[in-house]
Amino acid sequence: MYTAVEKDLHERWTALAGEAARSVGVELVGRYAQQHRRYHTVDHLAAMSAVIDDLAGDADDIEAVRYAAFFHDAIYAVDRADNEERSAELAESVLESLGAAPELVREVGRLVRLTAGHDPEPDDHNGGVLCDADLAVLAADGPGYAAYVAAVRAEYRHVPDELFRAGRTAVLRGLAGQDRLFHTPTARARYESAARANLARELDQLAAR
Repeated sequence: MYTAVEKDLHERWTALAGEAARSVGVELVGRYAQQHRRYHTVDHLAAMSAVIDDLAGDADDIEAVRYAAFFHDAIYAVDRADNEERSAELAESVLESLGAAPELVREVGRLVRLTAGHDPEPDDHNGGVLCDADLAVLAADGPGYAAYVAAVRAEYRHVPDELFRAGRTAVLRGLAGQDRLFHTPTARARYESAARANLARELDQLAAR
């Protein structure tokens, strides 16, 4: 039995790829429901898709961005550093099998790989929308951000606290050190200040431990 969130994602995929590809979408969404996931789940994909809806006007090819969102965490294992590359390769393989245009296949693969660093070029509008949607959680309200942090920690529950704090601190400092966290005008206006406040607060909490 599928949840309401999964059913909505199935419909989103079918609207994008066509009814003939529905089973592909069901399998793809199913990856986000894998047992080991705590943050990179169907809820994350659904939230990201909703933000993409809001930022659609900032993209050059919103179809490519939507496909990339479905694939960006399709392969996710906390003990591997090549999740984005493997997810991009899966995207290219699946889209080719569905008969997608070569330029769409290339763009979706490129976009998925871009989520490894979330640092698109200034004129990369598609990349900006995808990365902004992926990081929009950084601007969540207090309870929402706390739930995000707890879910990330749960995914890395096998990592000792000291090592996790060091790794998490490095990730947050890398983000905080960027000139801008968000790349589209819409996302910058909506999310930048709240996200930076959340990052600063979490870094203070990590340091205090």
